[in-house]
Amino acid sequence: TSAYSSPAKSLGDPGITPLSPSHIVKDSDADDAVEQLFLVVVAIDFGTTSSGYAYSFTKEPECIHVMRRWEGGDPGVSNQKTPTTILLTPERKFHSFGYAARDYYHDLDPTESKHWLYFEKFKMKLHTTGNLTMETDLTAANGKKVKALEIFAYALQFFKEQALKELSDQGGSDFENTEVRWVITVPAIWKQPAKQFMRQAAYKAGMASPENPEQLIIALEPEAASIYCRKLRLHQMIDLSSRAPVNGYSPSDTIGTGFTQGKEHVRRNRQSRTFMVENVIGEIWSELEEGDRYIVVDSGGGTVDMTVHQIRLPEGHLKELYKATGGPYGSLGVDYEFEKLLCKIFGEDFIEQFKIKRPAAWVDLMIAFESRKRAAAPDRTNPLNITLPFSFIDYYKKFRGHSVEHALRKSNVDFVKWSSQGMLRMSPDAMNALFKPTIDQIVQHLGEVFDKPEVTNVKFLFLVGGFAESPLLQQAVQSAFGSRCRVIIPQDVGLTILKGAVLFGLDPAVIKVRRSPLTYGVGVLNRFVEGKHPPEKLLVKDGTRWCTDVFDKFISADQSVALGETVTRSYTPAKPSQLVIVINIYSSEQDNVSFITEPGVKKCGTLRLDLTGTDASVPSRREIKTLMQFGDTEIKAMAVDVATSKSVKVGIDFLNY
Repeated sequence: TSAYSSPAKSLGDPGITPLSPSHIVKDSDADDAVEQLFLVVVAIDFGTTSSGYAYSFTKEPECIHVMRRWEGGDPGVSNQKTPTTILLTPERKFHSFGYAARDYYHDLDPTESKHWLYFEKFKMKLHTTGNLTMETDLTAANGKKVKALEIFAYALQFFKEQALKELSDQGGSDFENTEVRWVITVPAIWKQPAKQFMRQAAYKAGMASPENPEQLIIALEPEAASIYCRKLRLHQMIDLSSRAPVNGYSPSDTIGTGFTQGKEHVRRNRQSRTFMVENVIGEIWSELEEGDRYIVVDSGGGTVDMTVHQIRLPEGHLKELYKATGGPYGSLGVDYEFEKLLCKIFGEDFIEQFKIKRPAAWVDLMIAFESRKRAAAPDRTNPLNITLPFSFIDYYKKFRGHSVEHALRKSNVDFVKWSSQGMLRMSPDAMNALFKPTIDQIVQHLGEVFDKPEVTNVKFLFLVGGFAESPLLQQAVQSAFGSRCRVIIPQDVGLTILKGAVLFGLDPAVIKVRRSPLTYGVGVLNRFVEGKHPPEKLLVKDGTRWCTDVFDKFISADQSVALGETVTRSYTPAKPSQLVIVINIYSSEQDNVSFITEPGVKKCGTLRLDLTGTDASVPSRREIKTLMQFGDTEIKAMAVDVATSKSVKVGIDFLNY
């Protein structure tokens, strides 16, 4: 039996039965809410490895401002974004975020630092937790646990305060939160609970509230990237597939050099930190015609997301053709391979101990690796040196009784050597080998997407996200798919999503059609039909034979849903005299669901309509209309008693059932 015993038999809940025929009403003006006027849109790209925000005033939407420079950046890493790291005091109060958190934690004495709570790369937890709730925990570097919701809310609150402060400084007067529309980006492949979790964390951070949900939009990362890519002009991107020499370079040079040129161009404008988005459809875009398809591959630190979009002219609206797919193939996979390599050389027991006993030095080592990771390129010939922190060398000697150098010699990992300056010296092949498992997974997954029937004739592949800066990934994608479509990389690729999210906040209507990730329906009673319905579902009430637990479908997984579309069904109480009507809403990842007791069906909402005290002259067959409206990442449900217009609303909830 499923987690829910038969709902109809418990509590003597008489339930509802469909009024035939059930019909769908397309509600064109479903959005009667008065559009609020916000002065500014602030988008937050809350990434696995790094985060940032950007904003635009609604009066001048063609200017996108990327946040102020951060103090304490790393060598070899452009810091327009800040690391997604957060530090709490031993009393569990928020202390700092980003570079500040990392540097402060790093400077603490080891005896002290073990009491402080330091978190990094914690966003992945929302993707990997199967049964996410408001109570899910995160583990700090010192092993202590804190509620995930608190950490996410602290992080969002930090960005909220930074952004409001920057806006106030710029405008010369205090900026109120009510004047801001917030946009937070999440991976498209996240399950619904994770998307809802982000919204709850934002409410806790005071960005918006359940009473005023419109103030916050949860945007999908590849969609945001897609919106930005539409605006690209040719000088703002690198076309890996152009066979002709670009600016006098042959294609083999371009991967490295064209990129640095692009970066220089951006860097000169860095001081202004404002990006102009011309209000035109970019040149690349002008080559696309009605119905053309393109893939956006968003490769970040934690996940890689792929979405297939189609153009709808004349306005160039986007239509999602194939539901977002992907997986945990972000650049973290490369860090993980490096960690495995260290375990192979120095022993897993040592690495585990070192991480716990010297957490700050471990962070240091990973920072050193990060900047070398960014120097990896397909045609590199000289070795990459990674500085080992002094405490690593020292602690290893204490732990094992022999030197790091000795360990390297006897590990017979031949492509990693010890250099006299206290560094690990990796050959380019050794570094490339660390990338291989992750890149192979991305290419394999992309190959599977390309083989789907919905994905024929793709014209462009836009490679975006922080990991897209890697020449190794660029080359792998180009060599695997360059013959099928043009591979395009926007110049400041790490900021693509951030800028697209701002554009989305300025004009949320640009995404018109999405694919529903789940099947939704309600539990009903149907007249029992011998031979059609399973006997164990039979329920006899007042002489009528009912089949219980029937799943009455509103929308199927992967069906196209226009944003704001409302699906309506009509029901009637199974027992005419019934005055409290309870409608339970269920979801499933499966397409064809017959009963709410099937495995994988989860309850995600309840509508409770109380009709006591209404006039007795109600028709014998009461009509209860049930509506579901599909919004950005939110779904609202409503039940209306047609005779009395009494109604009740509920938001679909994936975290609390």
